[in-house]
Amino acid sequence: MSRMPVLFVGHGSPMNAIEDNEYSRAWRKIGERMPRPEAIISISAHWYTHGTRIMNDENPRTIYDMYGFPKELYQVTYDAAGAPAIANAAKQLISRETKFDNTWGLDHGTWSVLVHIFPKRDVPVFQISIDANAPAEDHYKIGKELSVLREKGVLIFGSGNIVHNLMLVDWHKANKGFDWAYDFDEYIYKNIMGKNHENILKFNELGTIAKLAVPTPDHFYPLLYALGASNENDTVSVYNKSCELGSLTMTSYIWE
Repeated sequence: MSRMPVLFVGHGSPMNAIEDNEYSRAWRKIGERMPRPEAIISISAHWYTHGTRIMNDENPRTIYDMYGFPKELYQVTYDAAGAPAIANAAKQLISRETKFDNTWGLDHGTWSVLVHIFPKRDVPVFQISIDANAPAEDHYKIGKELSVLREKGVLIFGSGNIVHNLMLVDWHKANKGFDWAYDFDEYIYKNIMGKNHENILKFNELGTIAKLAVPTPDHFYPLLYALGASNENDTVSVYNKSCELGSLTMTSYIWE
């Protein structure tokens, strides 16, 4: 069995699930070039909890954790099976306290992207939550602990946005970003390509641009799981390196 890649996707608007655009087309290309996983562990920005929680449902439901979108978006069902045995293996690998929790489901951070990468919905998938109270290093460490599952055909998939500040969205800036958004995204890019993960974990030391880019860490932390799960020998590729609406970056990475 070949070792699976690790993926981080800037997922942006849920509308990407049903639109044919540069982002969704890039996600489809990723799916076409990737070996088919045995299962997917998704760490989505949208399951942000107290403590680390793991879904072990045999058939996780699709949930619609967004409001005010067109009716057709709420008709998307990502009815892939769960992976209880791999969820159990993941729980045993994570050294911090975790709980099984099936009160959530596959949220739009997961299904809006996977509907393009694995449109047949034939790869089992489950989510691990992001503990809102844990420091950056803890999220990175969980990724490291889960990395052995890559050898068993498991895709570790983080879904968020490196720059995500909805309070500063500018609707006049389609496909454009504020200078600080480009600066922060470029800082992360250089450190990913240079494999300087320590600099990324200390992102807050950048001061003002970090506060603007990451006002809350829910969308940034999924990147840390992917970084932790990557290893020195991986080749890193970047996709969708772009900015939307001033204060969102769609930049995505694959380690393989």
